[in-house]
Amino acid sequence: MNEHHAPRGLAAWTIVITSVAGFMAALDNLVVTTALPSIRADLGGSLEDLEWTVNAYTLTFAVLLMLGAALGDRFGRRRLFMAGLTVFTGASAAAALAPGIDALVAARAVQGVGAAIMMPLTLTLLTAAVPAARRGAALGVFGAVTGLAVASGPLIGGSLTEHIAWQWIFWLNVPVGLVLLPLARLRLAESHAPDARLDLPGTLLVSGGLFGVVYGLVNGNAHGWTGTRVLLGLVGGTVLLLAFVRHGFTARRPMLPMRLFRERAFFGINIASLLMFLGMFGSIFLLSQFLQVVAGYSPTEAGLRMLPWTGMPLLVAPVAGILSDRIGGRPVVVAGLALQALGLAAFALVLEPGVSYTAQLPALILSGIGMALYFAPAANVVMSSVRREEQGIASGANNALREVGGALGIAVLGAVFAARGGYADGRQFTDGTVPALWIGAGAVALAALAALLIPGGRPAPRDTLDTQDTPPAQAAEPGSDAPAEAERPAAHAPRPVGAA
Repeated sequence: MNEHHAPRGLAAWTIVITSVAGFMAALDNLVVTTALPSIRADLGGSLEDLEWTVNAYTLTFAVLLMLGAALGDRFGRRRLFMAGLTVFTGASAAAALAPGIDALVAARAVQGVGAAIMMPLTLTLLTAAVPAARRGAALGVFGAVTGLAVASGPLIGGSLTEHIAWQWIFWLNVPVGLVLLPLARLRLAESHAPDARLDLPGTLLVSGGLFGVVYGLVNGNAHGWTGTRVLLGLVGGTVLLLAFVRHGFTARRPMLPMRLFRERAFFGINIASLLMFLGMFGSIFLLSQFLQVVAGYSPTEAGLRMLPWTGMPLLVAPVAGILSDRIGGRPVVVAGLALQALGLAAFALVLEPGVSYTAQLPALILSGIGMALYFAPAANVVMSSVRREEQGIASGANNALREVGGALGIAVLGAVFAARGGYADGRQFTDGTVPALWIGAGAVALAALAALLIPGGRPAPRDTLDTQDTPPAQAAEPGSDAPAEAERPAAHAPRPVGAA
């Protein structure tokens, strides 16, 4: 897709379609948490079964993200985006119709497969359609919507469960998906990575490795961190991931070239993303329960009281995206992560069984602004730190690390909570939540330090650099299957270093 010739209307449609699809995929990470008691009442199942209604989605999502990106590069990003959206929509309907807990867990796993194919391609489609000069603002909108989805999952899930039925947390996706599918066919332009090929050994190594690690993380609390299956998952997964790293250095055409991590921008933003999601996911998981278990609010009331945090990305992220275009991504990302860490620390300082909502407001506002400032430029930093033909796999790698960070956050902060507190009463719940929040704040503070590795300055206009010495090409028409000619990299184009 030639960004210089992309029609303005095409760019606007791409922003809308990819943002809504990204919202659905991100929302389903945490939307189930507040519905678990109702699901158990209707379908039965053990505590472990209920945990898998959350973990089955996270697991398949994290494991298959990089494969989804590679398939899109090879067979067409729009085509695979639509395939992933179709799978996600159908699995959502199957989850709503599930007659038992096992069927629900299976449908959630298939949902994760669809999201893993769809999600990394949202960024590549969006990046291809928007000129570099306006990309930060466009990705700021995308970041605002995605951040809002992650943080508002408990509110939406709680509201639908309380006022309608838990099945509607899944039915909600069906009409949205059915509307997006024809729009994607008509309004998105097809694109491919030039001469893309599937790396089967790399795919098997990273998929098996992520499966083992994430399986160990999400089962550590239930089966014990020294249990056989947990240790096998963690150790075996780590060995496979180390083999994947070696493969990325030695293979001729690896799916994720490890040389990408030599770029300070790519390395810094990916480490920061993993740590950010570790601290944020685990903290939201506990705080949304604190407002219900300790403060006594209903799911809807708890979600409404988190709006200063969860709603802030919608207001701040577009502005942050424009700022990143003007001053570069590093200062905006670092400021956002620092504010998010301060917000979690502020929660840990004031949290008590009888704490007033007013006392929590500063922490909520700080966390909301911080999350918005991070989400807006982070995607732009990722996409600007690699060559255009590598943006698909870069997006997949970043999303995979985020999901692994989220799974790690829930596991680690959940383990701290279980060791120091419990559900017996408000005091015990608070005693477990406060030290967990300090761990979350520390993780996000480390993320801010990692983000300092991102080079400063305004983002490099990579579409200009990538097409140097290359005559202008026509973009693929929306609705056509022809790859855009401008996807071919310039033979003599220098690789930009340190683009933020």
